[in-house]
Amino acid sequence: MQLKNLFRTIIMATAFLAAFFTSSCSGAGNEVFLPDPGVVSYTFRNQFSEDVPGTLDIIKDMGITNIEFSSLFGKTATEMRALLDERGMICTSYGVGYNRIVDDLDAVAEEAEILGAKYVRVASIPFERPEFTIDDARMAVEDFNRAGKFLDEKGLHFCYHNHGFEFWPWGEETLFDYIVQNTDPRYVSFEMDILWTVVPGQDPVELLERYPERFRLMHMKDLRKGVEVGDLSGRTPSENDVVLGTGQVDYPEVLRAAQNTNIEYYYIEYERENVMEAVPQSREYIMSIKK
Repeated sequence: MQLKNLFRTIIMATAFLAAFFTSSCSGAGNEVFLPDPGVVSYTFRNQFSEDVPGTLDIIKDMGITNIEFSSLFGKTATEMRALLDERGMICTSYGVGYNRIVDDLDAVAEEAEILGAKYVRVASIPFERPEFTIDDARMAVEDFNRAGKFLDEKGLHFCYHNHGFEFWPWGEETLFDYIVQNTDPRYVSFEMDILWTVVPGQDPVELLERYPERFRLMHMKDLRKGVEVGDLSGRTPSENDVVLGTGQVDYPEVLRAAQNTNIEYYYIEYERENVMEAVPQSREYIMSIKK
């Protein structure tokens, strides 16, 4: 009995220390403090399309319990919430299309509330390719401010997820800067997608340092080594998305900068087919970064 109590004490002490170091945001020295990452449902889109409960089991078996949903895969919000609750899993962010924050915001808010999400996220802005323009940015600012205020009144928070094309030059800055600077910080925040920051030639560390108060969420993705950056199309072949830690992104530096921002949740996102191997490898890499 004494030995069992000793083990229990050691386990409790270890858990306490782990929680302390994970949640600390002191930024001292070279330390990095990162919560255990969640995952974006899009990563497992093929699996979810065939078997929602089974896919949730797979994700939980990988040690992941936090999901940002970008689709409900034929389930209602109530059905999905029940499946999550049965497994002790949570949804912290709910991603919807741009048109839904314009035309269907009441339903979006209701679904997010049922899911238990804190954030509602939009991942793109409609525009006439190839160039994202100031008129597109102005439209987004107006729609984001309106949607963000509405969601705030419902106890939710709006985030926009950059997709690369927003970094078209605008004077000495970019149209992404225009969107950040002209949206109301009380109602509009941002989710940094690392790959879609690097592909257009931006430095995620510099961007986090420029707008530390505005970022609340992060998609952790890596860009294949050798791929040239500076592409403003918002498109890149899926094979350029690689396991975290094997590409161009210096994740220790990114996460070091992120700990001095308002980022609350981190999600692994992966666009290729080999998710069963890639997601655990990416999670293992993130969790192995020296704390």
